[in-house]
This record gives sequence, structure tokens and C-alpha cells, in this order.
Amino acid sequence: MLNIHNLSISFQGEYLFEEITFKLGNGDRIGLIGKNGAGKSTMLKILSREIEPDSGQIAADKTLKIGFLKQDIDFVLGRTVLEEAYEAFTEIKDLEAKMEDINTQLAERTDYESEGYNQLMIDINDLQHQYEIVGGYNYQGNTEKILQGLGFKREDFDSLTDTFSGGWRMRIELAKLLLQDNDILLLDEPTNHLDIESIIWLEGFLKNYSGAVVIVSHDKMFLDNVTNRTIEISLGRIYDYPKPYTKYLVLRNELKAQQLASQKNQQKQIEHTEKLIEKFRAKASKATMAQSLIKKLDKIDRIEVDEDDNSVMTLNFPVSITPGKVVVEAEDISKNYGDNQVLQAIDLLIERDSKTAFVGQNGQGKSTLAKIIVGDIKYNGHLKLGHNVQIGYFAQNQAEYLDGNKTVLDTMIDAANESNRSKVRDILGSFLFRGDEVEKYVKVLSGGERNRLALAKLMLQPFNVLIMDEPTNHLDIKSKNVLKEALKRFEGTLLLVSHDRDFLQGLTNLVYEFKDRKIKEYLGDIDYYLEQRQVENLREVEKRTVVKEQPKEKKQQSYQEQKKLKSLNNKLSNIESKISELEKSIKVDDVALETNYDATVADKSFFDTYQEKKTKLQKLMADWEHIQYELETLT
Repeated sequence: MLNIHNLSISFQGEYLFEEITFKLGNGDRIGLIGKNGAGKSTMLKILSREIEPDSGQIAADKTLKIGFLKQDIDFVLGRTVLEEAYEAFTEIKDLEAKMEDINTQLAERTDYESEGYNQLMIDINDLQHQYEIVGGYNYQGNTEKILQGLGFKREDFDSLTDTFSGGWRMRIELAKLLLQDNDILLLDEPTNHLDIESIIWLEGFLKNYSGAVVIVSHDKMFLDNVTNRTIEISLGRIYDYPKPYTKYLVLRNELKAQQLASQKNQQKQIEHTEKLIEKFRAKASKATMAQSLIKKLDKIDRIEVDEDDNSVMTLNFPVSITPGKVVVEAEDISKNYGDNQVLQAIDLLIERDSKTAFVGQNGQGKSTLAKIIVGDIKYNGHLKLGHNVQIGYFAQNQAEYLDGNKTVLDTMIDAANESNRSKVRDILGSFLFRGDEVEKYVKVLSGGERNRLALAKLMLQPFNVLIMDEPTNHLDIKSKNVLKEALKRFEGTLLLVSHDRDFLQGLTNLVYEFKDRKIKEYLGDIDYYLEQRQVENLREVEKRTVVKEQPKEKKQQSYQEQKKLKSLNNKLSNIESKISELEKSIKVDDVALETNYDATVADKSFFDTYQEKKTKLQKLMADWEHIQYELETLT
């Protein structure tokens, strides 16, 4: 499907990857992994032909269609959710416009027997046939189905896209890609803005996808559930294994252990040979043997052990000053967005040095309450911050607040004050922005690099209360671990909004569950909370509650109802028979038009009769739907 051969690309004189080769085939679901800045997003841009590599070849069929979900999305303002989603169907929309134009002409013209009118009839028939082939009669239903799968409600469909957050706009873009008939899907962090229910739905969709999928993600469970192959980019090389992420790690470690053992054995042989060479060199009679051993040594193919990129950021959160015993006191807090009531009559008390987790489904108010505490949004009720409270806040979309036209260094200098401006380069270095990397523009950074920069920027302000909303989005697995260890060492008050159980484990000792506009307190860590809820993981908690409908008792039908039911069934059977006959007749006419056009159009009444059949078929289909509905209400 797609062959990548000897691909190389460099930035500022350093290779991201050099002379790498691999293939993509039908059914491949690849997890593309590596640390932030390793080149994952760049690889997707090369595969999508958005940027050109320095060298190498990408061979593909001319008809190959590639869909690419990027981290940064531009939307045309003024479209509704449905209108934007329908942009996926460019061919269908083009056919609809052409058919509308021809139908307008047919309605306005009266020269029914002219060549021009006949040609319009032929054209509309061809367009309708093509429209059916490309799925024109099904695309609207498919669009609604996928939008709902990704978390949209029917009442959202007619809302303008610019009223939605960046995360929801990303879902619309994802829906467009899934609706297109692409051969390859390139997905850059598709789960970052999805709730658990939508992630599970996406997993099911991708498992059944017949084309190839390449996914950049730091969600280990998502990769394990979806992928069947892993490609890691590390230090300019790739490691390609036909296994999902966790099994790949095991194989990679096993291979490295084998390489180390083989290298050790080879080194022993080399050292033994070198001793023999030194021994034989001293004797003239053994000089020939020594030369032979030297040649043998030169021919040895030295075993190399794969290098690991162990560079990680250095992170510590120092406490500024000691605050009062009560950090946050909230009473009767309520918040609504229009008609949507998110929080209602919330009481909350957060004490100094507590470690708190906010958990629950998306849309239940976790981020909203965090924003209320930091003073970002208005609300109803009373909220008071304690004495000497200084809040450090990391928003879920923190990276969106960075100016893409500034460099990394300028971003930090502009946020610094006189006391810490001299430390800016040291702070950036601890977050892996070293040397010329500080001169990179923010707009060229990967999502993970932007999150690292946002964390570095956070270090420029004093705080003793740290509120972090989904801080692990975009961070690679090693960076997640570094952040977790830094938060464990943090001696201030911590409030975390997250759905990542692995990340929360060992970090918090108090959990608030958000559900149905209320919060419920659990006096323990995340494992205690899950035990109390009798579930194994946060995925189970965050699944939407589905209330099973009780089967309706079959009501006793009256004689009149039974009589009507029999009559409707007879009518339905009669209509189905007529529909079948008309469809056969229209098909015969279609064949006649295709195989013997001149003779067919010679009959001047042909098109009138043909159109009558089509009109009658449409009416019968409408009658069939009406009767079917009546039957459903009776039974």
C-alpha cells in the first residue's frame, strides 16, 4: 500500500531520523511511539505529503487516499456541526449541486420533446446513478451515527462549530476523517480530548477498519486495545515489531538482553584473539599466524546494542510560602452554560497539604470547578481562598495559550520577572530545551513539547497550591513518570483533574467524584475509590450509565385493532410487490438507455413514461414508510 525507503529529515543540521525503511499494508494498525520531539508528528506530516523529506522515497498507488488528523485544526467560521461534518463528502456535495441545477432546469423548461430536454433527463439519470454508488442516500445517517459515537448529542448538530472548544472541534475533524473512504488514517493524539465512552467507541471503529492506521498516542491502554504493530522512533532510528505497545516493550527488552549477551560473548572472543596475536607477534615462527588472526579480527561484524534515549526533563515544584490551614472554602456553588446546568449547590473544603483528585465523566463539571477556584469563570455561590494562598494553574488546554509566533526563549523571558529572568535558560534546559532548541518557534513544536514549555512557564511563578487539569495530555510516557515523581515530592496542596488511573496512583489521598451536577467525597486514594465503586478502572466509572428499558407487557389487542393490523399487513405486502415490479421495470429502462440509446430515445414517450415510473416509485416508498410506522405503533 505504502512503501517508505531510506527516509531522512533533519532540522537545524541534526537528523530527526536517518535512512529509515518500512511498509504499510491493509489491516496494519500501527502505534507510532517515541519521546516528545523524536519526530512522530513529523513522520505523519511526511506520510501525508504535507512536508517533504530531505531524502528517501515514498512509493504509493496514485489512487491512494490518506486522511490526517492533526493536533492543530483550522475551522471555517459560520458552519454548524453537521455542515462541517458534511465537508467530508466533497464528491457527494458536488453531485447534489449538479442535480439541483438540472432539476431546476427541468422544472422551468416546457420543451419536453427537444434534444436539450432529453439530454437533461439523461444527465440527471447518470448523476442519480453515480450519487447512489458513492453513498449519497446514506451519508447523512452515517454522519449522525459517527457524531453521536464521538459524544455529540442531536441537539448539538445545528450549533455553530465556533461555539465549541478546541477539543470538540477536534472531534468534528475526527468524524470527517472516519466518514471519508480513506485507505490510510494518520491520527495524531486522537484520544486527548475524548471521554472514555468516545474512546471505547473509537477503539471499536478502528479495530474493524480495513485500511491502514498509524496512531501517535501516549495512551497505553488505547494502543494495546487497537494496534497490532509498534514502530518506535528513537535517536534517529526506528524499531518495528508486529505487536501492540506492551508486548512490544517485552520483546524490545528481550532483544536488548540477547544483544548484550551476544556482545559480551563476542567481546570475550575478541579479547582472547587479541591476546593470541600479542603472544604470536613476539615469535618469528608465529608471525604468519598472527597476521591471519588480525585479518580474522578485522572481518568480525561487531555486535551493537540498541541505544535507548533516556533523556528526560528535570522537574521540581518548590513551595513558595506556607498558606493558612484552609486553602479553599466553597459554599453553594452553581454554574450553568445557558440551559446546561453543570454544577448545583456544591460545598467544598480543601485543606493545606491535601492531595485531591477530581474524577468522573467528561462534561460533569471537573474542569469548571477548577476554573472557578482559580477565578477564570463567573459562578453563583460563595468561594473564599485562604490566607497566603498562591495558586499555580495548569489548564487542560494550556498549550493553546502559548503564542505560536514567539520563540521558546521569548515565551519564557516575557513571562519572567526580574528575580528569575536570569534562570530562564537553566529552567528550559531542565525541560530538555537545550542549545539552539530555545530558538524554535512555538508553532513548530509538537504537542508534548508545548506542554513541556507550559510546565516550564509555570515554574516562573510562586505557588503553594497546584491545580492541574489533565496535565499528561501530549506528554510521552517517560515525561509522565517524571511529572508524577515531581508531584509526589511537592510539599504543597495538590488538586488533580485526570482520568489516568496509573498517573493518579500514589499521588492523592482524597477523591471527589463528579456526577449529575453534584460531587461525592471518598476519603482515600484512587484505588480505595475504585474499590468502593466496585470497578477495576476509571474507564468503567466514566462509561455513561445506560438504563435498560423494561420490556413492555404485550397488551391485549381488541378485535378492531386486530382487523386493522391484518389490513395494514395486506397493504404493505401489496405495496412491496408493486415496488419490486417498478424497480425491475426501471432497471430494464436503464439497461436500454445504456446499451441502445438511439433506438430508445426514438420513442418520444419513453422519457415521460420513465419519469412517471420514478415518481410512482417514490410515492410507493413513502406509502410503505407510513404503513410501517402505523404497524410499529400498533405492535
